[in-house]
Amino acid sequence: MDADFDRRALWSISYGVYIVTSRLNEKLNGQIANTVVQVTSEPPRVAVTVNKSNLTHEYIRESGVFGVSVLAESTPMDMIGLFGFRSGREVDKFAAVAHRTGASGAPLVTDHALSIFDAKMVETTDVGTHTIFAGEVVGGETLVSGAPLTYAAYRAKKGATPKAAPTYRAAAQETPASAPAGPPKMRRYKCDVCDYVYDPNKGDPDLKIAAGVPFEDLPDDWLCPVCGAPKEMFSPMD
Repeated sequence: MDADFDRRALWSISYGVYIVTSRLNEKLNGQIANTVVQVTSEPPRVAVTVNKSNLTHEYIRESGVFGVSVLAESTPMDMIGLFGFRSGREVDKFAAVAHRTGASGAPLVTDHALSIFDAKMVETTDVGTHTIFAGEVVGGETLVSGAPLTYAAYRAKKGATPKAAPTYRAAAQETPASAPAGPPKMRRYKCDVCDYVYDPNKGDPDLKIAAGVPFEDLPDDWLCPVCGAPKEMFSPMD
């Protein structure tokens, strides 16, 4: 790779945010993905890209089926956290979400979804850390109308990217923001699981934590708004 390659050249590529699911016998699993694309019209086929280390990859490879839920722009961050930063090896992601079985047998998450569809695999392509699974769509349904959640909108919500994602950005790759004028900032803490940063100068408006509350003064039962990790999974940054 060219040493002068600027990875930011890739940041303007447009993506959506989806839940990709599969099953292996009676076991269900799913994950957040941003690389879902329709590749043909007749017959309708779609492709999804999944990291080889993910449990969903194992399920798709073994079962040959997968489902996709197109998420609404209003999808809460804890939903993203459940499917994006929690492993199906440790938690049943489907225990607390509405879902149904698609025509292929793959589970389809209906909570916060604009539409759902599922496919039977017809081809795989090894692309290094990830596999592209192409499948023929065998079922689909529009659930509600609305704007889909885009990756740009997710990033605007300060959403982090899992290290297994094809679009993962290391912290050093981010463009540092200029420090605003005013009193010195209090110490920030970063989630060791998903890299979410709690900035006491901003608080956590979604959980009604006002600006100016130090991390140490957060309630003991406060959880990371992205992945649900407890306070002890945070490390100081400054």
